[in-house]
Amino acid sequence: MNNLRKSNIRKLPKGTFDTLIIGGGINGAVAAAALAAKGVKVALIDKGDFAGFTSSNSSNLAWGGIKYLESYEYGLVNKLCKSRNHLMRSYPSTVKEIRFLTSIQKGFRFPPAFIYMGTLLYWFMGRLFTRMPNYLTGGKIKSLEKVINTQNVSGGFEYSDAYLQDNDARFVFNFIRSSMSYGCIAANYVESLGSTRKDDVWVTKAKDGLTGEEFEISSKVLINAAGPFVDPLNELNEEKTDHHHVFSKGIHLIVDRVTDSNKVLTFFADDGRLFFVIPMGPKTCIGTTDTQVDNPYAHVTEADRQFVLDNVNKLLALDKPLTKEDVIAERCGVRPLAIKGTGGKADWVQLSRKHAIDQNAQHKYMSIFGGKLTDCINVGDEVAGIVKEFGIDLPYADFKWYGEPDDSVRDEFFHRAKLMNFDALTPATSSEPLTSRFWRRYGRNAINMLEAIRENPEKAELLIENSEYLRVEIEHAAQREMVTKLEDFLRRRSKISLVVRQEDILAAPGLREACEILFGDEAEAKLQEYITSVGKDVSPREDVVA
Repeated sequence: MNNLRKSNIRKLPKGTFDTLIIGGGINGAVAAAALAAKGVKVALIDKGDFAGFTSSNSSNLAWGGIKYLESYEYGLVNKLCKSRNHLMRSYPSTVKEIRFLTSIQKGFRFPPAFIYMGTLLYWFMGRLFTRMPNYLTGGKIKSLEKVINTQNVSGGFEYSDAYLQDNDARFVFNFIRSSMSYGCIAANYVESLGSTRKDDVWVTKAKDGLTGEEFEISSKVLINAAGPFVDPLNELNEEKTDHHHVFSKGIHLIVDRVTDSNKVLTFFADDGRLFFVIPMGPKTCIGTTDTQVDNPYAHVTEADRQFVLDNVNKLLALDKPLTKEDVIAERCGVRPLAIKGTGGKADWVQLSRKHAIDQNAQHKYMSIFGGKLTDCINVGDEVAGIVKEFGIDLPYADFKWYGEPDDSVRDEFFHRAKLMNFDALTPATSSEPLTSRFWRRYGRNAINMLEAIRENPEKAELLIENSEYLRVEIEHAAQREMVTKLEDFLRRRSKISLVVRQEDILAAPGLREACEILFGDEAEAKLQEYITSVGKDVSPREDVVA
């Protein structure tokens, strides 16, 4: 049923694009958005779904890198703080300030007062953009947050950073959607089988992962933004680079909310690494681990799961210890860490998440290594600058390609929403008013969605309990968000499968209707595909499939 994807795949073999971007994670997404908005003819493919790998398994934090103060990377911290502030100004409804409440255990390698001085330095390096840090005694910590176990706490502090109020994958997809609005031809589930250079043009053999159809895409410039798969793609394309990746695996467990305070609780886990208890709407996200792995295909092991559970039970004073039965969902991904040279023997724990872009100007080829959400606007601008140096014209080089719509559009949406008393339709299970959620997710498109609800109030119904997604949102996803598999919608365009148990999703009476909206005649096949993919040996209730 996915007409947008089918239409774009038909366009990919036609003509010669200025640039082809391979990879639809955060680096590829911002590269596409920046280039397309500046008038470049752009194509983008991803062998899976957009944001389908590392970019959908983050901690949902957009932070200035306070931990890099310990390794004296002041230049990086300064740059990341500046990037964080810019991101917060550009996306005020999405990237928001949040307080981090940090507890320091007795016997830790640094006393609390010393680390607190570091938070003051961090605040100054952040240009005083956020609220000032506060030093806290153990007793004060307990009074502010009763859920923290302060028996072995010597002190702590509060400081501010930023977080994504919605899903990281949703944030990434909005750049993809923006790029398509500016003319980018993007398609998910299209794999690169390798690229060769012919007569100053890159010819990429591509394969539709759904139909098996193979075709060629021609482009003047090739951008390898394949995230953890940058190295094998470069090998396939016979391109040498200065950098390569090593991988660190991180996991998070999502459980029912353990505290009502909207703060990130920060600790140092048993291995000395940072450990977070992060608000996620009606749920809590706990992690992360930091384990070196040899390849990008990581999974949650029993040891990973137990490490997170042991630490959270030790650090929090819960009425009942958390067990794996309390886990609603799990996130697991690898951090691709950029390392220069051919060896992999560097102290990988000390490697930062800074990005690096290697370029071959003669071949008009670039590879993007590392990176994180915080620095994404810089990556987009940097890629656009390199493409211009490669000789590609940027007709609208100064066009601002990022950020929320201006205040006049925002005021129009909120005024219309107020006139129709839109927030009164907010489901009881929602973690925020509908107006806030719609504006953050859809921007100017939210105005049209309001009109659809005004014309047909049934479009404001909640199809899947606790999902925070109305019927009109699912219709919008079907038309404009290239949802190719049910998992794309449940896990990445939304965060339903992160906050609703799998069995509850499958048992939801509205799941069948959601599939019909998304996939039309293919609804049954897509539902069964999803059931198989999540490994549930269950038969959905009769009202789900009937």
